[in-house]
Amino acid sequence: MKRTISAMVGKGSVKHNSRLFTAENVDPDRTHLNINYCNRNVKTVYHELFDEALKRYNDKQTRADRRIDDYYEKIRSSKQEKPFHEIILQIGNVDDMNAQCENGQLAKQILDEYYRGFQQRNPNLYVFSAHLHMDEATPHLHIDFVPFTTGSKRGLDTRVSLKQALAAQGFKGGTRGATEWNQWVQSEKEQLAAVMERYGIEWERKGTHEKHLDVLDYKVQERSKEIEVLEAKIATKHDEVKSLSARVDNFSKGLAELQKVEQALDTDTAFQLPEPQGLMTAKSYKTKVAEPLVKKLKSLIKRVLARCFEAMDSYYRLNVTNANLYRENEKLSKVNDHLKGENDSLRSENRDYKLLRKVFGNKQIDGLLAQARQSKQRDKRFRNMQNER
Repeated sequence: MKRTISAMVGKGSVKHNSRLFTAENVDPDRTHLNINYCNRNVKTVYHELFDEALKRYNDKQTRADRRIDDYYEKIRSSKQEKPFHEIILQIGNVDDMNAQCENGQLAKQILDEYYRGFQQRNPNLYVFSAHLHMDEATPHLHIDFVPFTTGSKRGLDTRVSLKQALAAQGFKGGTRGATEWNQWVQSEKEQLAAVMERYGIEWERKGTHEKHLDVLDYKVQERSKEIEVLEAKIATKHDEVKSLSARVDNFSKGLAELQKVEQALDTDTAFQLPEPQGLMTAKSYKTKVAEPLVKKLKSLIKRVLARCFEAMDSYYRLNVTNANLYRENEKLSKVNDHLKGENDSLRSENRDYKLLRKVFGNKQIDGLLAQARQSKQRDKRFRNMQNER
């Protein structure tokens, strides 16, 4: 018996994986057949993995703006790393390893045995959520993990890094196609294949494609990537707005300091003309008392005015920048909403497409698609002939 192995990058929908909500492709009557290995809160895991390293990092910082208050939030808004990753593993397909047939039960046994050794094989990938689903068409395994590295010389000494986590496990990046991730996925597929062999199933290798996606699946995946990028940009803009707000607060504090200076001019004895002493002449009083005080006042006023004009200019520029950021953020949000709507529409089309295949069978649907393509090609050739006349 030969079967393919699919290893896909998941979207990390922990609520869906743990069945806190049920999608349309899930049969709730079979949900009790699922295996839930673990389901921990990822933020709790971050505290356990990184709090000590975060304290050591913050203790070294001399500037407050370089301290990190919440490491999870920092990674969540980062463009370099993701808070966690997900891999989905499946043996065969709905036709040869259907969850409701005997082969589906066999797939369940193999995936279960494979998962039991996953954490031991991958000490730098902390698994916090793992589920084997039997309530969909084909048995498959979701594994969500936080990749981390220790002994780092940059940032936290224990920090999130998929590249370094996999490198620590012996997967070094090579060519563009042989990234750490691709090497690791290939290794895990070989581990799964070894378990399959013990059950009399040979791994059927089909080219180098890691995913078996139809066109609609591909579009959904691409839209999801675009949404992730936009959400990261929006998070960055939020951070910029926070920074600008902090600078505006500093300006307000500067105004308060200027008010203190104004009050000091009215009440501080250093800026008041004292009474003439004894028989001091008017000329002597002017030279020794009045002129030094006036000189001191002029110097102070020049500094205050310069500071005031500088602050007003900065305040104006901050307001302009803040307004531009707000408009850009609004634009990004609208694009994001549009993409989410398009993604939902694609998912709906995809469900309908799969339903048609389920009801009418793959051969009939493939035949109809072939007829439609041929008809489209004939129409195109006819139009070309018409244009040539």
